Amino acid sequence: MQQVPVSLWTLVAGIVVTAISIWIGQNHTLMPVQASQQAPLVDGFFNIMFTIAIALFLVVEGTIVLFLIQFRRRRGDDTDGVRVEGNVPLEIFWTAIPTVIVLGLGIYSVDVFNRMGGFEPAGHPHSAAHVAHMPGTAIAATLSDASEATTAPSIAPTIGIGASPQTLNKPADLVVDVKGIQYAWLFNYPDSGITSGELHIPVGADVQLNLSAQDVIHSFWVPNFRLKQDALPGIPTELRFVATKPGTYPVVCAELCGGYHGSMRTQVIVHTPEEYDSWRTENQIAQQQNLNQVVAVNPADLSTSEFLAPHTHDMGISAATLESMVIGH
Repeated sequence: MQQVPVSLWTLVAGIVVTAISIWIGQNHTLMPVQASQQAPLVDGFFNIMFTIAIALFLVVEGTIVLFLIQFRRRRGDDTDGVRVEGNVPLEIFWTAIPTVIVLGLGIYSVDVFNRMGGFEPAGHPHSAAHVAHMPGTAIAATLSDASEATTAPSIAPTIGIGASPQTLNKPADLVVDVKGIQYAWLFNYPDSGITSGELHIPVGADVQLNLSAQDVIHSFWVPNFRLKQDALPGIPTELRFVATKPGTYPVVCAELCGGYHGSMRTQVIVHTPEEYDSWRTENQIAQQQNLNQVVAVNPADLSTSEFLAPHTHDMGISAATLESMVIGH
């Protein structure tokens, strides 16, 4: 029986390894749901790297298993193995292949980074949100003393993910100032005066986050957006993106920032345009557009009429009627 040439076995093995690698690389479920325009770019790059990794794994591990079987020590064979001095063509081959792979991935990664906006941090004015954090349940009440307000100087972000080539030199649809503190994220909307512990954005809007940190380095990471950007004390950074799918997605601090780093989590809520407008209107009314002068008030210290006063409009009665009802009761 004629022996099958090694070259034919190599060709068949190469076809099988390639088919398996491509299928696994394109059909894995390792990544969360895509929810931004940038996500497909990152996933495309990841899929190629994963495909190459699977191919290398199969080749290396397959060769090891084959050699374990083919060149195993036979019973009764106590002779030395064949002495091999080296193989220059093989050494050139296994040096050239990784070199080509690394160069190709490097060029591809630069292109992805540029298309995401990594080469063009926009440099729009940045103003960090300053909000006092007070634990416990409270109702906001406005102070008349304006001296309590803290205004941050305007500085321009120069580091981060900025405008993509398609949005270069165009202002973002929505700008949000994001501050990282131990151990929370604060979101301030300069155009509406809203401050929140969650990020609310409309789907399809070009959003720019101006990131800062009050104490130590934090890292703003949204896995579903495939975006991560450090927030640095004293150095403004930027993150610009477009969300493509309504939903609620986790926001994680990806930089060890202290003992409670693991609990520094919040969420980004992507609304439809109508839902976002409703959320914005409700929060503008609730926060009275003046959160820089807000203190916490314990509801237990309020009278019944004072506690219910903010809700008189929703109940369809006047403050005077409410007062008379409380007195009569």
